[in-house]
This record gives sequence, structure tokens and C-alpha cells, in this order.
Amino acid sequence: MAKKLSVAIAAGGTAGHINPALALAEELASRGHEVGFFGQERRLEGTLVPQAGFTLKSLDVTGFDRSKPWTLISALWRMRKAERELDRYFASHGAPDVAVGFGAYIELPLMRWCNRHGVPVVLHEQNSVPGLANKTSAAKASKVCVSFPAAIEAFKGRVGDQTQIVVTGNPVRRSVIDASGEAGRAAFGIDPDATMLLVFGGSLGARHLNDGVVALKDELLARPNLQIVHSTGKDLYDEVRDALALSEEEAARWQVRPYIDNMGEALAAADLVLSRAGASSIAEIAAVGVPSILVPYPFATADHQTTNAHLLVDAGAASLVADDQIDTPAFAAELLRLVDDAEARAELRRHAQGLAQDKAAVVLADNVEEAAR
Repeated sequence: MAKKLSVAIAAGGTAGHINPALALAEELASRGHEVGFFGQERRLEGTLVPQAGFTLKSLDVTGFDRSKPWTLISALWRMRKAERELDRYFASHGAPDVAVGFGAYIELPLMRWCNRHGVPVVLHEQNSVPGLANKTSAAKASKVCVSFPAAIEAFKGRVGDQTQIVVTGNPVRRSVIDASGEAGRAAFGIDPDATMLLVFGGSLGARHLNDGVVALKDELLARPNLQIVHSTGKDLYDEVRDALALSEEEAARWQVRPYIDNMGEALAAADLVLSRAGASSIAEIAAVGVPSILVPYPFATADHQTTNAHLLVDAGAASLVADDQIDTPAFAAELLRLVDDAEARAELRRHAQGLAQDKAAVVLADNVEEAAR
């Protein structure tokens, strides 16, 4: 049996950073390794990490606002304070065998501590356009693991001579990968023979996407076998509910929700997904292998959602509609075409399943073990 490793993971701030880290942690724990997280109790990791059964060591760090250069002073002061705290922590608990950073600024003190103490570092970049923290940490990393091949170019010239850049995909939690379509339909009250359309724009929602779907209410509900689960985003729920003005009979077929907690079951139950193209959404859609129409958010940094979407689109696993087409007949035509055409959806599903994105956590864990050796 391979040596049991102590793995330190730094991830925080958003679910897009934390959930891939938890997916890796689940895989490493299943191999018998010990995993501990470093983050901030007051942020989302303070809830999600303990819920998943892992320990969280809280560090007090802040990013800095590039439009306010003076905030760099307080950010550096807190980072050095966090490194001194890590000195004390690892002196009493023992140093990790390997550390993994998932891109948020919370990773910086841990990565710097490991560099100073000879602990190998692995970075994981979820997006096609890398963030500042990972670009800063890349020079001394043993491995830089990326979700999208497009991210490789951004790291060239930033990594060390011995650094390996590896495409692993973006890890997805087992609760998503192992979800059952039958259980998902039962959870959402979807008829076994119905066509289910799942609409979501991420945790904050997507106003333009919501508006485009609302405008097609009559045409969508004219299809008697169609049932819709629509996650609006918490802040947009009342707006969408009022705009739809569903009758009791219509509401039985069109569920409007502010947020979906059990996204794995929702994806497993769906025949078609209409979504933005954030890194986590792409990873989950690909891992489940569900047909999708992707509408990238046009104002994302360096238009990275469009780059994200091409992972699926170029493989023939999804259809791409630009945001500026939502108010045109092209959007309606593509959505209604795939709602109506089961054979076209089956073709998209076959290509999605061929991407093997459900193996990303396994591949990343392999690379973490290799870096530790």
C-alpha cells in the first residue's frame, strides 16, 4: 500500500474554488490520506468544509484592490502574520507532505510557507483564464493542473524549469457524479416520461438569461410533455416569479426556485440544460454528461466563459448561443429545437460522456500523490 500522506489544501471564497477542492479531498480520503483545509471561517469554506467532514484551519488574509494600491500594505501584513501562524501550527501538528492551492488569495501564505520549507506544491486552476494567486504561485510549484487546455498558454513563462503543466479537468464532487436520474426526478416531482429542461445561471443567477426564457413562456408551455426547473438566483427570484405569473396549472410544470442545493440530482434528471458557462457549471454538466445550451456571460474577464464553453462545444457535446442573441429568433429556435428533438439531445449526450470529465478528481489526486513522491 502507498504511504499515507498528509495533504494541506487551501481553497476559499467561492463555491467555484471550494467544491473542486472538496472533490479532490474526497478522492484523497478514499485512498487513505489525511486531508486538512486552510481558509477563512467567516467565508463560504467555513460552512462547506466542516459540512463535508474535513478540518479547517482558519487564516486571516485579505486580497488587495489593484485600483487602490495602498491596500497592498495591509494585505502583505496579514499574509506574513498568517505565515507566522502556520509556523506555529505545523510545529505542533507536523508539516504536510504536499500542499494544493485552488487559486484564491487564501492559498498564498500556505504556498509561500511550503516553498520555504521544501514541501512540494500543486496548483489547480479551474478557469480557462488563470487568476492572480495561481499565476503568482506558479514559479515554485511542482505541478500546475488546469481544467482547460486554453489555460496552458497563460502559465508559460510563469512556471519554473521543473514545473509540469497537466490538464486534469475540473474535479466534481461525488454527490454530483453519483446522482441518480430516477432519484432526481422523484426529488423534483418530474414525470418519468416528461422532457425536463433545467435552467440556471449560477448561484447569483443571470438576468438576461432569465428574461429570455420568460419571453418564451407560451411556446415552452405549449409543449405538453415539457417540465421546467428554473433556478433564478436568489436576488432575481421575485422578479422572475412575478414576470412569469404562472397559474396553478402552469406552476405544476414550471418550478421557479431561487437556488438548487441538490444540483447533482437536477442535472442527472434533466434532458437538457440551459446555462451560463462558469467553470463549475461546465465541469458538472460535463461530468454528468447532460446535453446543454451554453450562453456565456459576455463581461467575464477576457471573455473566459466563451473559452470555457468551447470545451463542450468543440467536442460536439453542447450548443453555444451568444448572450446578444437571447433577444433574437436564433435563441428561441435553438432552445425549442433541442427541446423537441430527442435524437439531437442523445447525440450531444454521447459526446459529453466521451469527455470523461467525471474522472478529473481521480487524475488530480494521482498528480498530488506523484508530486509528494
